Amino acid sequence: MRFDFKQRLFLLGTVLVLLRTRASAQNVVPAPEYAQIVSQLTARIQQQIDEKKLPALSIALVDNQSVVWAQGFGFEDSGKKVPATAHTVYRVGSVSKLFTDTAVMQLVERGRLDMDAPITRYVPGFAPHNPFGGDITLRQLMSHRAGLVREPPVGHYFDASAPTLQATIESLNQTSLVFAPGTHTKYSNAGIATVGYALQRTVNEPYLEYLKSAMLQPLGMRESSFTPDPVLMQHLASASMWSYDGLLFPAPTFQLGEGPAGAMYSTVTDLSSFESALFAGGKVISSRTLQEMWTPQSGSASTGESFGIGFRLSTLDGEREAGHGGAIYGFATQLSMLPDAKLGVVVTAAMDGANAVTTRIADDALRLMLAKRKDLVAALPPLAREIPADLARKLAGDYVAGADRVHLDEQNGALYLLHLNGGPLVRLKSAGNDELIEDSRVAYSPEPLRLHFDASGKPISFSIAGKEYQRVQPATLRQPPAQWMSFIGEYGWDFDKLYVLEMQGKLYILVEWFEFEPVEQVQGDEYLLPDHGLYVAETLKFLRGADGQVTGLQIGGVTFPRRAESPPGVVFQITPLKPVTELRREALASAPPRENGDFRKPDLVELASLDPAIKLDIRYATDRNFLGSPVYLQARAYMQRPAAEAVARASSKLHAMGYGLLIHDAYRPWYVTRMFWDGTPDDKKIFVANPQEGSRHNRGCAVDLTLYELSTGKPILMTGGYDEMSERSYPFYPGGTSLQHWHRDLLRQVMEAEGFTVYEYEWWHFDYHDWRRYPILNLTFEQLDKAKQTGN
Repeated sequence: MRFDFKQRLFLLGTVLVLLRTRASAQNVVPAPEYAQIVSQLTARIQQQIDEKKLPALSIALVDNQSVVWAQGFGFEDSGKKVPATAHTVYRVGSVSKLFTDTAVMQLVERGRLDMDAPITRYVPGFAPHNPFGGDITLRQLMSHRAGLVREPPVGHYFDASAPTLQATIESLNQTSLVFAPGTHTKYSNAGIATVGYALQRTVNEPYLEYLKSAMLQPLGMRESSFTPDPVLMQHLASASMWSYDGLLFPAPTFQLGEGPAGAMYSTVTDLSSFESALFAGGKVISSRTLQEMWTPQSGSASTGESFGIGFRLSTLDGEREAGHGGAIYGFATQLSMLPDAKLGVVVTAAMDGANAVTTRIADDALRLMLAKRKDLVAALPPLAREIPADLARKLAGDYVAGADRVHLDEQNGALYLLHLNGGPLVRLKSAGNDELIEDSRVAYSPEPLRLHFDASGKPISFSIAGKEYQRVQPATLRQPPAQWMSFIGEYGWDFDKLYVLEMQGKLYILVEWFEFEPVEQVQGDEYLLPDHGLYVAETLKFLRGADGQVTGLQIGGVTFPRRAESPPGVVFQITPLKPVTELRREALASAPPRENGDFRKPDLVELASLDPAIKLDIRYATDRNFLGSPVYLQARAYMQRPAAEAVARASSKLHAMGYGLLIHDAYRPWYVTRMFWDGTPDDKKIFVANPQEGSRHNRGCAVDLTLYELSTGKPILMTGGYDEMSERSYPFYPGGTSLQHWHRDLLRQVMEAEGFTVYEYEWWHFDYHDWRRYPILNLTFEQLDKAKQTGN
């Protein structure tokens, strides 16, 4: 059957109406008295989705026993454009802990478990090495004060083999306690997994089945499970992973061995039922037991965040707050409650590490709801704005307040903050009046960072929360010690890499994509992680093979294998999908795409003719390229005259700094772009241009280049080699050394000042801003020579 254009439009419209109808039917229309709050939140949520590029987000508001609003935003299935709803399923990560801990407290109420008895009463043989003495108890495990490592050796967050809970817990006997039981708060997934195993042994039933019968079914949570139920999976949101430098890929879906700590699937409406049950008291546990769970086990919720039994405790606008966040591959969740006001909110998102967004929206919702309860007028804080690129570049540098050193980094005109004593890389935005705030997927704080300038407008310091950071000269950059160079690289798995890097004279790891943590040498290959962050005070040990080469590293009991890398100086190569001779024959027989436009007349000039210090290393005229075969007959580098002159100006600026430009490629005939595309596997096509669109190289407005030392003529070593089809080629790749980053940034900044933009996946590739004004060309160098000789 064939359809004409109007029929297709009608069918498409019908499909969209059906999708919208399904979405509307599965959302909860706001109660009339909440209409204004919902309007404010809807606008803020949509802004955050657009700005933070979230595939899907769902929210539910709870007023005591009523869900007063629940709605999805974005798409449950991004590919099929299925709208997200209040019944879209998300993996909720550590929110799972609340259900495990609450089920344990049910057994405590019945006298089957004792919170303060040694855990060995319920898990015989549980014996991590304890050099401190003292017993570990359920209370300590459930409040993260048992002193255990964060992750078990088996069944940890990175273990895709889906081992049993028993194997996961038994592996903890290979570990040592980090702190004496009861002395420090140290978050531990392994600890809650142990709690779940104690429950499983006590009830003589798999924990996931028991939680279903004891918690989920009594609460009517039909859209929740601790296993990937096939019916629920039909509505699981499509989730995304990302990294600071631009990686983006679908989230893995494997099951955790430490399931009681993070394996739950749920919806915002189901989690709302849990909140209402707690507000009611007595539905799943007694009010008295619940108050015990909401009592800080150390510290005080009024002076900062602390743990009760299972729950994270804090205050919000003077009100007691209880809840928990959840972070698991591709998903972020925040469940928050004001127990005394009996107000709650659940926010879920399908983007890895976006917990700052879900927490921010949850806090905004509770503040608006609380103000309404008190008959006060409340408004959301104004949105921050982008920082002007010239200000970002001006502010970039190092700032110090006591022992705390902060680096402000400019990337693509945006400004980022990193505390060098550890933490995430956080984007800064303008709040007006020389004030900035932290505002990114991984961190948000309305606390203003106030800028201070001297009389000439030069930034000299900033202050935040009463602490002043003075601008200081950047640290002297040196080549790291040979031992560190043997460590620097990538470890772990495609779905979760760990990076070892050097930054400002210190060795760091970047773990779980977003957390920078400095490490201090204890002895030999053994290092200590800081007393904050994800792996508080745990030991990191580099592992070596029989030949002495580093093969991996171990944190606590988790081993991260070293990933294969292209050695420095070795040319990256692929196996082309077809022989190069066949690729060339097919490309020469095809024609570039037709274009319409008022293009400038091409005026290609050779770069080397404009500055004798510009050197050529045209890899495609040799076999030292990713195809392993020459594609040019001559080693030439042409560009359109304005772009070429801009490169020459950049070269002149670099001379004064002791550097020259080394050109790898410039103008490229279209047929070569076709060869590259047809010969490159799909998973690497981000590194080659689509011939149907043409390349900026084809227009004579792109250049591939690097730096070399004028004094020695030697190329500068960057984080990745030219044409290396890996993340190391990204212009903001976080790994490597400070010296490599400095050189990479110097090249970028000098080229940007002359009107070029770096390609998002290649630190060496720069596009001239006028590239759209030139046509796609397919002339060989030989044809260009002939045209030059004839004057055509």
